[in-house]
Amino acid sequence: MPVRIRLARRGRKKKPFYSIVVAHSEAPRDGRFIERVGTYNPLTQPETVTFNTERLRYWLEQGVEPTRTVMSLIRKHANLGATQAS
Repeated sequence: MPVRIRLARRGRKKKPFYSIVVAHSEAPRDGRFIERVGTYNPLTQPETVTFNTERLRYWLEQGVEPTRTVMSLIRKHANLGATQAS
């Protein structure tokens, strides 16, 4: 079963807050996940994104593929240095 890095919605109605998680691709969006590697808050100005770069780098090196949205957040906000994903 493939594993992906994706967003899991938290927060309440009309106040989204997202956890960036490593989860099986067939698991529900807000369901079970393997590990939380960051957070994303789109409501702040500017948007707030935090990553556990050590764990994020580990999962990317294992070949886990991020979703398009998460890849965009990684490119903008994560300082991964030489191992940054394409």
